[in-house]
Amino acid sequence: MTDLLMLLLRASVWLTVGVLLLAVARPLLLRLGGGPLAYRSWWLLPVLLTLLVVPLPYPPAALPDGMALLAMTKGAASQNGPWVTASGGATLLAALWGLGAGLALLRACIAQRRFERQLGVLRQRGDGSWQADVDAGLPALVGVWRPRIIVGPGFDARFDPQQRNLVLQHERSHRDHGDHWVNAVVLMMRCLFWFHPLAAWSARRLQRDQELACDARVLRLHPAHRRSYATALLTAQLAHPIAPVACHWRGQPVLKERISMMKQGTSGRVPVACGYLMVAGLCIGAGGMAWASQGAGSAPALTAAPVDRDIKAAQMAAPDYPEEAFERGITGKVVLRVDVDADGKASGVSVVSATPAGVFEAASVEAARQWTFTPAVRDGRNVPGTLQIPVQFALDQPPVGP
Repeated sequence: MTDLLMLLLRASVWLTVGVLLLAVARPLLLRLGGGPLAYRSWWLLPVLLTLLVVPLPYPPAALPDGMALLAMTKGAASQNGPWVTASGGATLLAALWGLGAGLALLRACIAQRRFERQLGVLRQRGDGSWQADVDAGLPALVGVWRPRIIVGPGFDARFDPQQRNLVLQHERSHRDHGDHWVNAVVLMMRCLFWFHPLAAWSARRLQRDQELACDARVLRLHPAHRRSYATALLTAQLAHPIAPVACHWRGQPVLKERISMMKQGTSGRVPVACGYLMVAGLCIGAGGMAWASQGAGSAPALTAAPVDRDIKAAQMAAPDYPEEAFERGITGKVVLRVDVDADGKASGVSVVSATPAGVFEAASVEAARQWTFTPAVRDGRNVPGTLQIPVQFALDQPPVGP
């Protein structure tokens, strides 16, 4: 549980870094490559999240001498040790996060369902789109698994034939380039990071760049119809709430920017290439730092020759707290001698000392037999070794009496 919370915290920090980097770079990216480049720059965020869970090529830090492994269970925990299992506070935080994510997802599903129900009966048209009874924020590409282009009842009267073709081409471009899937992923990320102060803002910015990219794709196919395309944008004013999972034609908050980008036209090959190099540099630089942050302070020195290394801890689950000792409020300490073979497995476990005697030894030995390590290295070869590990059994709350 604690590992999950720490991963969420680290992901939140690096998402913040990524969003701020994109916000600073966006004006330059728009000048270099327009909407398509700005839209593709958002790949920085999934790159950061992916690299945060890709393991580092070197093993984790070794267990320092004298460090005690704290054994706790049944809500008992200690706050004065470096090794902590899932405490009551961590469990509560994880529960609150899960509750918030579930409520955010439920809210989005209700909003999507309400939007689709407002459309009324859908009738298929000859151009491949569907016509709704109510114009509740249409035209739009609605749905994820089977997305449909849905237009309002006044679609034919509001737009001339050329404008209708451009609007439908815009929505088809969204569908063909998988923008509906992107919006679904964005929705899931907003639910997972519902507590993040930049989650909603960054989602809106991404969808703005999504619309700019789609406009650029359509105008690349119809460069002579810029005026008609802009007129169609001005004709349709978004007066209804948008659906969580839909690509709306009428992006009212970005209307001015969309028309401004149409006037800008296309950039040359050299500026676009420079823009893509800039995006690649952001992904490599920020992604590399996020990846390396997993082992901050534990990376070994990089040398050309083989380096000797002591035994390092890999997986050391805390022992179960004996039931009787917990009920009686007994605490104690066991010092174990663990023989580690060349494969990193605990080949032998013995008790050096135990206080009080006869209480915690069995649980400690049973847990230690499951531990794994990174074996010691001497002259470039794995060799067996021995660790002496103290295991502290502590309570931070009195047991509940019968």
